[in-house]
Amino acid sequence: MDVYDFSPIQFPADDVNSDWKTTHFDFHSIHDNVLKLDILGHDDPTMIRMLQDLSGITPEQIPTDDPEVFALFSGTTSLGVTPEDINSKTGTLGVPEFGTRFVRQMLEQTNPSTFSELLQISGLSHGTDVWLGNAEELIKSGQSVLSEVIGCRDDIMVGLIYMGVEESLAFKIMESVRKGKGIPEDWEAAMRAENVPDWYIDSCKKIKYMFPKAHAAAYVLNAVRIAYFKVHHPLFYYATYFTVRADDFDLISMVNGKHAIVASMKNITDKGMEASTKEKNLLTVLELANEMVARGYKFQKVDLYKSKAAEFIIEGDSLIPPFDSIPGLGTNVAKQLEAARADGIFLSKEDVKQRSKVSQSIIDYMTDMGCLEGLPDENQLSLF
Repeated sequence: MDVYDFSPIQFPADDVNSDWKTTHFDFHSIHDNVLKLDILGHDDPTMIRMLQDLSGITPEQIPTDDPEVFALFSGTTSLGVTPEDINSKTGTLGVPEFGTRFVRQMLEQTNPSTFSELLQISGLSHGTDVWLGNAEELIKSGQSVLSEVIGCRDDIMVGLIYMGVEESLAFKIMESVRKGKGIPEDWEAAMRAENVPDWYIDSCKKIKYMFPKAHAAAYVLNAVRIAYFKVHHPLFYYATYFTVRADDFDLISMVNGKHAIVASMKNITDKGMEASTKEKNLLTVLELANEMVARGYKFQKVDLYKSKAAEFIIEGDSLIPPFDSIPGLGTNVAKQLEAARADGIFLSKEDVKQRSKVSQSIIDYMTDMGCLEGLPDENQLSLF
């Protein structure tokens, strides 16, 4: 039998234009007889590879203790902008794992300044019932500080051993807590016998799932490496971000500068919860575009002879968007458009359409953007 025989299918995020579909079924009902593969997609290694290609700097050469990079996690001074310029109190927009509104709020409350504290933030943000209603309240009330709260699952075992709890029991408590099973009474008594604080025991009882520290370390290491380029090689960073992580663009606003970008952002935020998934994704891209422009850089129009199919390129203090950033223009057609240039200059808009196989709506969009400036509509006119 095929999975379609018994499982409902849908488009991911209700995107009917998606090339793939998702299936939904209660995992516990089928885990004994259907092979399940978890395939993790991860953009960070792709970003780091592109940054290396652009800069010649390998990941191993990037320092993990750069003061200006760490300053991003508590302010915007490293970027040369104010919080008002980018509508964020931290400089971590677009930094993997630390750019979402939820995690930025955590950063504002905790002001991390060391690698180990960033590990804590990563663990706290990925766990279930670890931050909200738990560590957040402990820090706010002054009962504990960021470095002492339970962030990653490993912290429980190591912390309990440090407090005097027997090693094998400390391991069992960690395993029980990180699976959301709480603490049996006899284990709790053993913890109290070693003067484990009440707040610590209560925190363990609330946790439903915890992140492993090695996983958090891998995420934070990637984040710090990418943040290094954001601070010290901005155009390399933005070219890479928009190429690898962004799918939706408002090129007209981006080309027209800060006021147009801010206006487009407001149009989306004014919709509140009614904004579509596509609009929310675009808002994230516009936030990064706004930040880039605030730092003194700009976007050019798509260039018929310079743009690549799918990669933002750097020219001076600006970025030239690729063909596939044009709404409705897929990567395959973008590659055809890039390849068509090899046959010589385009004589007209009709020539562009015929040689690259783009639709008339794409030609109209490129005309409105000024990308086809100077080209007549038809080949026949060029004879005269």
